[in-house]
Amino acid sequence: MAAFKRLVIVGGGSSGWMAAAAAATTLRGVEVTVVESEEIGIIGVGEAAFPSIRAFNELLRISEADFLRATRGSFKLGIQFRDWLHPGHSYFHTFGDFFPMEGSMALWGQYRRQRESVDWHFDELNIASLMARQGRFAVPQVPPGQEAPFNYAYHFDAQLYAAYLRRLAEQRGARRVEGRIVEVLRRPDGGVAQLRLADGRLVEGDFYLDCSGFSSLLIGKALGVPFVDESQWLPVDRAWAVPVQRMPGELTPYTRSTALEGGWSWRIPLQDRTGYGHVFSSHFIGEERAREQLLAQVDGEPLAEPRLLRFTTGYRQTHWLHNVAAVGLAGGFLEPLESTAIYLVQATLARVMPLLDAATPPTPAAVEGFNNVQLRQYQRIRDFIVLHYCLTQRRDSALWRHMAEMKLPDSLAYKIRAWRQLGMLVVYDHEGFDANSWLSIHAGMDHWPEHQSPWLDEVPPSFAMHYMQSRRNAIAETVQRVPPHDEFLRRYLG
Repeated sequence: MAAFKRLVIVGGGSSGWMAAAAAATTLRGVEVTVVESEEIGIIGVGEAAFPSIRAFNELLRISEADFLRATRGSFKLGIQFRDWLHPGHSYFHTFGDFFPMEGSMALWGQYRRQRESVDWHFDELNIASLMARQGRFAVPQVPPGQEAPFNYAYHFDAQLYAAYLRRLAEQRGARRVEGRIVEVLRRPDGGVAQLRLADGRLVEGDFYLDCSGFSSLLIGKALGVPFVDESQWLPVDRAWAVPVQRMPGELTPYTRSTALEGGWSWRIPLQDRTGYGHVFSSHFIGEERAREQLLAQVDGEPLAEPRLLRFTTGYRQTHWLHNVAAVGLAGGFLEPLESTAIYLVQATLARVMPLLDAATPPTPAAVEGFNNVQLRQYQRIRDFIVLHYCLTQRRDSALWRHMAEMKLPDSLAYKIRAWRQLGMLVVYDHEGFDANSWLSIHAGMDHWPEHQSPWLDEVPPSFAMHYMQSRRNAIAETVQRVPPHDEFLRRYLG
């Protein structure tokens, strides 16, 4: 039996009900309570995810088709980046692979060796990217024991997902308490003893998950854990968001990110609408001008007035203190360029749940290890997002000049030097993104090693070209047999 018998989750929304559903499904003999107030709104703009959501849903025994129906979801192969290198340029970062990655036949190495002789883009050697380019999708079918040639994620309505998980969690024994927390009562050792609600009721637990969003009610306000501000490397601090009526026609199986004067816009297609947003830095563009630029991007009728969100990029110095652990925005926020918000919730829960399920409380060393991993993961993802900015050739506005000239975090600067000078894709532990993803950004931004590996010369150029062309042709033939995304989705959902 678990050492913590009463788990209290502070806040609902996506992170709160993800935590509740995971706890109600996996923890043995634990009473799960969610304290949520209807007076407090939720962010609710996160509509794109990372492939990890599939494993999370499988853990909860959620049918993929049921999930997509309940959340108005669609499939996601990756992200199209428009105008990031320079205006008019675009590339894809998808969840496919560029195997082989090493040796004399390393795909990227042979392409770099002969790229002046080809008139097609490197990502055409990736089946997921070519499917995305053509607006096609099908769930990969592979024999048992074999690995699929690509992965995928979803676009979905985050508020509907939270409601879906709430029903599931309550069916599995979680209890919801409606109320606004007005006081956090502390234990002698500094931990949280009880929560006082506005109507005077007290809620008591043995352990607390802080899912209170940007307010960080427990880990930030009550326990006073400092916030590590990373805006010196990621200065965007605002976002306009608006739902738009989906126009008839193609339902693209990818998110779109378009670089703009003071930031970038997103486009996320759902079954019944399209989500648009503009993430920007108020240091480089005014809020009203950013709003105008967002509305200029939309391809349908807005269904509501654009909503403004304010934030600071960064994370809490400690994510687990005493009997409180932070989950989601309460622990930190990194701009949604690569759709990592929900991934970070899932990764945190994957580390928290085994510690809460143990028969004895975790040791100080285990808690320290948890905190170290959390910080490393935020920093690794921070570096991956900064990579998109620092490789730009744009100098047409103050933001892009600033991002191209700023000093980089040492961890990212080392990675870039290793790639540029040696052709090495350095991947640390707890990255979130593998070597294929790093290669996608380098190649997409036309950033190649300065020197050619001598091992590549072991392969005659004609043989290497034939190999690449054969692979490209085989991928193109396969993709031609894949149905359009909207057609597949209709059939899949019946």
